Amino acid sequence: MNLRAKDLIPEFIESLATEKSYSAHTCRAYRNDLEDFESIAAEQLDGEPVLVDSIDVLMIRVYLARLHRCNRKSTIARKLSALRSFLKYLVRRQIIQVNFAEQILTPKQEKPLPAYLSVDEMFRLLDSIAGGNLSGLRSRAIFETLYSCGIRISELVSMDAADVNAASGMIRVTGKGSKQRRVPIGSKALSALHAYRTRLEAETGIAPDAGPLFLNNRQGRLTARSVARILDQLIRRCELVSPVSPHALRHSFATHLLDAGADLRVVQELLGHKSLSTTQKYTHVSMDRLMETYDRAHPRR
Repeated sequence: MNLRAKDLIPEFIESLATEKSYSAHTCRAYRNDLEDFESIAAEQLDGEPVLVDSIDVLMIRVYLARLHRCNRKSTIARKLSALRSFLKYLVRRQIIQVNFAEQILTPKQEKPLPAYLSVDEMFRLLDSIAGGNLSGLRSRAIFETLYSCGIRISELVSMDAADVNAASGMIRVTGKGSKQRRVPIGSKALSALHAYRTRLEAETGIAPDAGPLFLNNRQGRLTARSVARILDQLIRRCELVSPVSPHALRHSFATHLLDAGADLRVVQELLGHKSLSTTQKYTHVSMDRLMETYDRAHPRR
């Protein structure tokens, strides 16, 4: 079939959204990566459209060689993964016979250890949040919840007030692929949420169990970008040396639990990781901490 790759990309992206429940952000990333491939591959054909039957190992290798000039290995691996998925979809639909991207090895990835805060730094950050007004109460509730539950920032901002069950001490979280899980929430985070929602009701009339859990100044759902901006302001205020992002609070949650002796599979379940290997990166952080303590404390190190 002489079908053009650019004509099949939209229906592949649609299948990701409808069949696999991929988020809009993930679908957009896949689309951008595949359009990038189509554009570079078309240059090899002097501007002619890329037919899916013409996508072979050589074309893919030339594409990757171009990427190597100005992209990190992690970016190249992601783009190759997107192409593999696209060609696999075409094979499944019997549009092409062979997925040549499967014959290309993924670039070996560097595995930097996740950034995280020490327990003292975490407490310093949380204690720096002034809770006198609605904005301060909201900030305290946001970061107490992130650290207490270890959830992703996207999961936090998508939560509704009804997802918090104070009686059971659990929250309902919608993670990647729209998969839901229940996660424990600590008393300090619950107290901060109660204080925020009580003040919110007094000032706006919004019931404590109604609508999105966290609202912006226009009473719409708070965005992940807004949470990151609030965190930047807090970091400057308490003068933390360590680089901090909202995701670093998730790293801190996992690292502190493992340092305290938590079971790795329990931490995997709390974080919502599909694979245990994803969670195991935090054991390296804990092991580094252990070795530093050993070197510093042992009399015959």
